[in-house]
Amino acid sequence: MTRAHLDKVLTVLIAGVLAGVVLAAAALPVALVFGIGFSALSTPYSELPNTLRTPPTAQRSNLYANDGTTLITSFYQEDRVDVPLHDVAPVMRQAIVAAEDVRFYQHSGVDLRGVARAFTVNQRDGETRQGASTLTMQYVRNVLRSDARLTEQQREAATEVTTARKVQEMRYALALERELNKEEILTRYLNIAYFGAGAYGIAAASKRYLSKTPKELTLADAALLAGLVRSPHTDDPINGDADAALDRRAYVLDRLVESGQVPAEQAAAAKTEPLKLRPSATPNDCTAVPEERNDWGYFCDWFTRWWAAQPAFGATADERQRTLRRGGFTIVSSLDPAVQRTTVEQVRRVYPVNDRRAAPTAVVQPGTGRVLAMAVNRNYSVAENPAGQKNHPNTVNQLVAGGGTIEGYQGGSTFKLFTMLAALEAGLPLQTEYDAPGRLLTEYPVTGPASCDGRWCPENSSASMDGRQTMWSAFGRSVNTYFAWLTERVGADRVVEMAERLGIVFRSDADARLARYGAKNWGPFTLGVSATTPLDLATAYATVAAEGTWCAPSPVVSINDAAGRPVEAAQPDCRQVLDTDVARAAADAARCPVGDQSMYHRCEGGTAEGLRKRLGRPVAGKTGSSERYETETVVAFTPQLAVASLAANPDDPRDAVGRAVQDQLVQVVGEVLSFGLRDQPVRDFVPPSERTALQVTGARTGN
Repeated sequence: MTRAHLDKVLTVLIAGVLAGVVLAAAALPVALVFGIGFSALSTPYSELPNTLRTPPTAQRSNLYANDGTTLITSFYQEDRVDVPLHDVAPVMRQAIVAAEDVRFYQHSGVDLRGVARAFTVNQRDGETRQGASTLTMQYVRNVLRSDARLTEQQREAATEVTTARKVQEMRYALALERELNKEEILTRYLNIAYFGAGAYGIAAASKRYLSKTPKELTLADAALLAGLVRSPHTDDPINGDADAALDRRAYVLDRLVESGQVPAEQAAAAKTEPLKLRPSATPNDCTAVPEERNDWGYFCDWFTRWWAAQPAFGATADERQRTLRRGGFTIVSSLDPAVQRTTVEQVRRVYPVNDRRAAPTAVVQPGTGRVLAMAVNRNYSVAENPAGQKNHPNTVNQLVAGGGTIEGYQGGSTFKLFTMLAALEAGLPLQTEYDAPGRLLTEYPVTGPASCDGRWCPENSSASMDGRQTMWSAFGRSVNTYFAWLTERVGADRVVEMAERLGIVFRSDADARLARYGAKNWGPFTLGVSATTPLDLATAYATVAAEGTWCAPSPVVSINDAAGRPVEAAQPDCRQVLDTDVARAAADAARCPVGDQSMYHRCEGGTAEGLRKRLGRPVAGKTGSSERYETETVVAFTPQLAVASLAANPDDPRDAVGRAVQDQLVQVVGEVLSFGLRDQPVRDFVPPSERTALQVTGARTGN
């Protein structure tokens, strides 16, 4: 038997004692030693569990604004971020070795001297008072404890105090040391060790206790942190025993002197330093967005919903959320802090935070789908509201993008865009004329106030709208009967399909049923009776701005994983959903409502005519009022930016906001567009062809 084999047998033999089995060495069953076999003690590195070869350490993910430096919040189960060894102060490396494994650089993963010493002490005292775990063995234990792929029971079994577990720990440590150098093992250890107060790894610990980076740690700092690893729950100087933490600091300083790494006078000076804590907590999740940026919470919330829907991050929503909280991603979001601030300021001029009514607003970039701002006059907070006030002034419900309990709000005449697009796609040009009556009896069956003997019979809101109209004038002046007639010509189902194609989501069960089973008879859809959200509307109109390229609304610019590799899911998800000429024609007509002039000079009045003059550049858009002015909506866009703002009472859809608020919403979108485009060149819309604008070419209709 070789000396190496004897060392291994002795390692196994005494490991059982140190695992808490206080027995004389002779009492250990001989079968334990020889039954394991030397081959088992020589487990190849390649046969180690994957978790040890590529450790799945949980790391926090950070979400930044679009400047890449302004932190919105972090997501984590364990506050941890890995750092390379060269970013850790040398004195910290020395301190952790002195505190946990002074012979780290002499042994090969298992320290026989330490084993013998611990065995002697434990035998003398009749209880386990000293362990013999090397730093490498501790690393093995931490990895197994941190493996997210294991169940809680499996994690407990992987770290329970038993002879078998200790033997396995030694075997794994020996295998690691045969493959990895000491610097790599020390790096991995420093990045996985728990330092207390929720801080995993040296980077999180340096920030949590001292508000420093690992590279900035002094001798006293390093000794303090290194001393916490032995008993992080009790010696934590923030939440535990500060005196115990100081005692451990002194112990580590003494070990540094004994090992010859620090002069005695330096250690003595460090011992006299007072405890200089500068605690700082890493924000976690959307409710931890800094108070001065509370309005960012709604964007953050929408980001988490977006993430949970991305297959790239896991098979289920729960798995994707775990990936976010453990994956160490660096996420640069699309949120523009300056545009967000301006949007919030404008929204709160319409309604204050404690108003029962809300003005949710979304800003989207055509051609990418990136969302630059999401604002609403609410506090993003789980704090309780006064009795009877469900969503004001505090709420975390997604008032801007919808989802959860928020189905949306009626968009009114903004939905006429989808009818116009369906008609253009069917071959009807913008010049299509119709003598619009004050009231029109249609073929669509309905009940209620808009019913005439069981059929839908919409009327215009003003007699001035009656008479000969084209798509330009009817869209500009929002002539209801013209669009009801146009819906009959192309088919209501095509209008509904067009809305879905451009990103309108039916979150209401009733709307979803109608869209699926009753679209052919859903004539009133053209007047915006379906629930929608500002984000959906901004996305739909941005598709027209981008000449028919629809892009899924996205909260990110880039995502890098823990290794710095880019993640493909961050790329814009775009596709051409409209013929370019059709989109150009719709944009041309959409210039009429906002006081701009079409390329063919056919605009004859609008519902928000002051917007073009206020903005000072080409613009298009649409206003919308629902029945009884219960909601008001304004959408406006240029080739570079789209903004949708809506006024409603999220808690009571029958609480009419009134027609007058529309002018305020026009000001909101105008100011946001003006600010968002401040550094961008003036771009005009591309005119549609004469075929799409003026010439009838054998239109396909729904009749």
